[in-house]
Amino acid sequence: MLFHVRMDVRIPHDLPADARAETVAREKAYSQELQRAGTWVRLWRIVGEYSNFSIFDVGSNDELHDVLQGLPLFPYMDIHVTPLAQHPSSVA
Repeated sequence: MLFHVRMDVRIPHDLPADARAETVAREKAYSQELQRAGTWVRLWRIVGEYSNFSIFDVGSNDELHDVLQGLPLFPYMDIHVTPLAQHPSSVA
């Protein structure tokens, strides 16, 4: 199942710098692991924002929920999920 996911990151300004750096490093490692596994299919930065558009390929809604909750930055994110279906006019 494919999902379009927008993630807007809002790290609190009062989070200590060392905690922020450690969380961001864990986020990068986790996201790259998911990309290598084929779960996180595409990742695009939204210019001028601490946000991204992503495509996930998972087996179920619950699996996507677990993947997203596993993100180290999850507590600081606003996430919007859109399920995707094949368009009948698509040649792909």
